[in-house]
Amino acid sequence: MSTLEIKDLHVSVATEDGPKEILKGVDLTLESGKTHAIMGPNGSGKSTLAYAIAGHPKYEVTGGSVTLDGEDVLAMTVDERARAGLFLAMQYPVEVPGVSMANFLRSAATAIRGEAPKLRTWVKEVKGAMSDLDIDPSFAERSVNEGFSGGEKKRHEVLQLALLNPKFAILDETDSGLDVDALRVVSEGVNRYRASGETGVLLITHYTRILNHIKPDVVHVFAGGRVVESGGPELADELEKNGYVRFTQAGASA
Repeated sequence: MSTLEIKDLHVSVATEDGPKEILKGVDLTLESGKTHAIMGPNGSGKSTLAYAIAGHPKYEVTGGSVTLDGEDVLAMTVDERARAGLFLAMQYPVEVPGVSMANFLRSAATAIRGEAPKLRTWVKEVKGAMSDLDIDPSFAERSVNEGFSGGEKKRHEVLQLALLNPKFAILDETDSGLDVDALRVVSEGVNRYRASGETGVLLITHYTRILNHIKPDVVHVFAGGRVVESGGPELADELEKNGYVRFTQAGASA
């Protein structure tokens, strides 16, 4: 079992007017075998949390700690965090012209596993994972995300998740831009990943629709740069019914 522990995390981002504090003391503990959903309004800091954990240089950690199985995540470079078992599925996956999906995926797997996967078994593994996600085999020769639709980009993120099998997956609004069919396929991919029970998911979303497909064990409400309330799946139902007003008021007054 693995544990990702976030304690009193403060994060700032550079603006024209100087540093602006976005995260104002986040406390969160994730355990393998569980899915945690973070829900909150725009600007509450959800994506900032994801990028800070992953090591995005735009976000400066000014206080607190992030540890993975007791190891200091904040002291690691971005690639070290990935090798340690952290994965970020981005809200807006970037295009990488000139790098084929096939080369990208095998290079990533080699870096994570510590050795290049045997070609014959790797090809079979990739084809199987692409089939599970309804990705056309021809996409393997296309440049990473170049000319992909929003749904195709999100399927590619989950394809990476399936092949790299990290300890913890941070999914930053993976449901945004997906139609009903793509949402189902992507959700099934996430559920296959977490079915082993040895992995954990931090699912960031605005809406409850993805939670109808990926059932959370814990729901956290994010407002004003911190977690203001945590509960079971019923908390998401309350948000769907009543919105965030009660929680944004709590975040503002905290």
